[in-house]
Amino acid sequence: MGDAREARQLLASARAWLEELGEEGIETLPRLQEAAAEVSPAPSQLEPATAEERPLQTLDPATGWGDTVSLEDVRERLGDCRRCRLCEARSRIVFGDGNPDADLMFVGEGPGADEDAQGLPFVGRAGQLLTGMIEKGLEIPRSQVYICNIVKCRPPKNRAPQSDEAQTCREFLDGQIAAVKPRVIVSLGKPAASLLLGREVYITRLRGQWQQYRDIPVMPTLHPAFVLRQYTAENRRNVWNDLKQALERSRAQ
Repeated sequence: MGDAREARQLLASARAWLEELGEEGIETLPRLQEAAAEVSPAPSQLEPATAEERPLQTLDPATGWGDTVSLEDVRERLGDCRRCRLCEARSRIVFGDGNPDADLMFVGEGPGADEDAQGLPFVGRAGQLLTGMIEKGLEIPRSQVYICNIVKCRPPKNRAPQSDEAQTCREFLDGQIAAVKPRVIVSLGKPAASLLLGREVYITRLRGQWQQYRDIPVMPTLHPAFVLRQYTAENRRNVWNDLKQALERSRAQ
């Protein structure tokens, strides 16, 4: 009896609703599929239905950067950096320069006076020597490689970066390496090699011996500024041999 009573009440409610529609001039009801189409977004507007269809990014716990990071992402995070004392005397941040997809990456110490003035790495006398080694020696345009430093602001009086300054800026070097994904890194001078390898090194002993940084081959060599100070045939020959090995390995992989 209860079921019959509920059925009669439902019929009465439906009859009353239909009468209200008739009074409003509505003679037919839209089909359910048509109504649903009016309120449902087009397939192209929907979020991917499965996890496989969504772009994934894996964060490296050692660096904090994702596998799809770009140089623009790194530069944006760096911002108008005030994280260490080097910001106090700089004119501008010297981020990096070159091909964002380079196979060969050069990492030096820090900007000098010319770099601080122009905002580009390795444009002073040492930079001109490095550019000559790349373009005349290796016979590739400088724009084909990527060049940066372990710190992005000029140390006072061109001194070597101190360990706390290098560690503060390391996040951004790691980001640049993650973005460029070079096949080979050439470290220029002791501070760069020491930071990348995580230990104090003697560059005159270590240069020319293959090392590794996060599965990337590293060729430690002399800094161009050192070569300028001690412009011997032996130093020039050693650096040339190091760069030649680095180029060959970057092309062999």
